[in-house]
Amino acid sequence: MGRLLLYRLGGMVTTLLLSSMLVFGSLYLAPGSPENVLFGSRAPSAEARSAVRHQLHLDQPLLVRYWDWLTGLLHGDLGRSMVTGQPVSDRVGAGLGTTVLLVGLSIVLVVLLGLTLGTAAALWRGRVDAAVNTVTSVSVTVPPFVASTLLISVFAVRLGWFPASGTGGGPGGTVHGLVLPACALALISAGFLARVTRNALREQLDREHVQTALVRGLPRRVVLRDHVFRNALPPVITAVGLLTSGLFASTLVVESAFAVPGIGQLTIQSVAQKDFPVVQAVALLLVGAFVVCNAVSDLVQALIDPRLRTAGRTA
Repeated sequence: MGRLLLYRLGGMVTTLLLSSMLVFGSLYLAPGSPENVLFGSRAPSAEARSAVRHQLHLDQPLLVRYWDWLTGLLHGDLGRSMVTGQPVSDRVGAGLGTTVLLVGLSIVLVVLLGLTLGTAAALWRGRVDAAVNTVTSVSVTVPPFVASTLLISVFAVRLGWFPASGTGGGPGGTVHGLVLPACALALISAGFLARVTRNALREQLDREHVQTALVRGLPRRVVLRDHVFRNALPPVITAVGLLTSGLFASTLVVESAFAVPGIGQLTIQSVAQKDFPVVQAVALLLVGAFVVCNAVSDLVQALIDPRLRTAGRTA
């Protein structure tokens, strides 16, 4: 297990390092120049432009700028916003907690709905299976922005149960305001997880040893617990890890629709304002969330399946 942990940690570090190169380079190699954000519509003199470029270290080679940014990042310095002048860590940190809470609520809904529907479809073939397939077929085709619009129209405007935008004060108000965004995020993912769960359970139910155990008279509950659910967990855990990381990216759409003050809305604003340091920080944060979620799912699978731990030692 220790070797597997070190192996995954090395993979995480390598992925984050390569991603940081791509994130930093792609933004600064894009058309336009970052100092234009400061000048706006004004036409600066050559001396003023040169001074600003020197202040922003844009007159240095790209590799030197990347190394300065990376070493600052390792020391917790993400730079300063080119629009507000605030430290990037303050701007990102202000909305990070809201986004993490939103993703947490969403993945709870995804797991509850996905596992329940998938298990029901796998165990009760016929009408239940057909009904679940119909529901999941519809849910996986609804984009988050469409789901957000429908939820706001019905539950916020017509029924008035939840706020149409923003979050309330205090922990209770924040959670209450995030219910609809969480539902909009969870809709597609729950349908996908339900299908993965159904297929994984069906595969195990059709195994010869499971059918033999049932024929020999072993209690169905024991067979399901020891031979079906446990062996069906690896693909389900993998799907949960992928869906969790994907939810962070989906917050860009949902937070904008509900005006939730998280990093998703901050990213949209920063891209529109060409606030390069903030966009870099958020992009790397999203990559980090993806890498960590998948690494955690791999480690959980290793705890469940000893064969994966053996593979980690021989790798």
